[in-house]
Amino acid sequence: MTPVERFRELLAIPTVSHVDPSRTDTARFADFRAALERLYPLVHTHLEREIVAGHALLYRWRGGSGAEPLVLLAHQDVVDTTGQPWTRDPFAATVEGTGADATLYARGAIDDKGALVAILEAVEQALAEGVVPRADVWLAFGHDEETLGEGARAMAAVLAERGVRPALVLDEGGAVVEGALPGVAAPTAMIGVAERGTATFELIAREAGGHASTPPRFPATARLARAIERVRRRPFRRRLVPPVHAMLATAAGHAPEPLRTVFRRAEVTAPVLTAAFALLGPETNALVRTTAVVTRLEGSPGDNVLATTARATVNVRLLTGDTVSDAAIHLRRAVSDPDIDIQLRHGGDPSPVSPWQGPAWRRLAAAVGETLGDDVVTLPYLQLGASDSRFYTGLTDHVYRFTPFHLARAERDALHGPDERIRVEVWLRGIRFYRALLAS
Repeated sequence: MTPVERFRELLAIPTVSHVDPSRTDTARFADFRAALERLYPLVHTHLEREIVAGHALLYRWRGGSGAEPLVLLAHQDVVDTTGQPWTRDPFAATVEGTGADATLYARGAIDDKGALVAILEAVEQALAEGVVPRADVWLAFGHDEETLGEGARAMAAVLAERGVRPALVLDEGGAVVEGALPGVAAPTAMIGVAERGTATFELIAREAGGHASTPPRFPATARLARAIERVRRRPFRRRLVPPVHAMLATAAGHAPEPLRTVFRRAEVTAPVLTAAFALLGPETNALVRTTAVVTRLEGSPGDNVLATTARATVNVRLLTGDTVSDAAIHLRRAVSDPDIDIQLRHGGDPSPVSPWQGPAWRRLAAAVGETLGDDVVTLPYLQLGASDSRFYTGLTDHVYRFTPFHLARAERDALHGPDERIRVEVWLRGIRFYRALLAS
């Protein structure tokens, strides 16, 4: 079989995770594990593997020295496709087009089986060539990253108990993109040196209830709607945090004037920069402020019944330096209604910031330059979403988030949405990136 054929077979296994574990078909994860054993025989002959927390997979490839190891993360699970307007079967793993235009459509093509399978391809190829890594290599493949991340948490705990102190941890994250920053024409490899924290709050309005034919003047649903609008109209303050400052300073040399000076002197131009970023679009806005958005609403169980409890779920993503407590205070002030209950369901503060200088960073940048293009500019980046990497920050200061794929904007927009896809040529190049990283 070819690498693409193996990739397609693994994409066809619907390893969908759900917030409610009872809805997750765990048999699919057993199928996926069995397929890995069959498709990557050298990996499963030469590496030690253990199953953690039910379905997470932790592999150890012993190296030739006791140097600090490399830890590569990915996750087996994918998000649900129910209700999404796919134009192809999301688990048929269809390839369309030829040559450089050949594109593979499937749930998980990028997030995150693309990285998981590319890592295994790189290791299998290296084993076939008799390669022994300089230091231990650990592969940690979680099974519930899209929901709770308990698999990653458990694997990180195993490594901590064994005293493993990695030289470098790499998880999914930024990609090679174009047009990420205004004025920067060169493609940029966006390597996450930190990620935002995440918290889920509930806004709750209550009332006595009753029949919808005789509603009160200001029912719970109306009070909740007012609270939601107040949250929207009072965003968190804009700030330029260290990872974004470093991104701009690094990009300055690749931008024309006057942007070059604006980026280089970001400590002075921060008010202008943050205001511009807030207006340029959702991604740049999320780089300069904590964001909060209502994602779910719940009211009455019947069309003709007043809601005794109306709820709104607020998803908050915390900028570096903000905390869950800060977000709770902000929401209370924004809502400004003592009759609206605000409850924290779960949350975690932003990750520590990893250095964008030193041996670990140079190792990543060298692999990018060697395999993804001499013209690609490697930039530090604040990752906007959460990943399994957040559980590994207690093991080392060098935790990074980068997926070695050159993605167009439309491809990035399809993550978690319909018609997720990756160009075959781009995916194959990602395998070469992991080969270079393993050899460094």
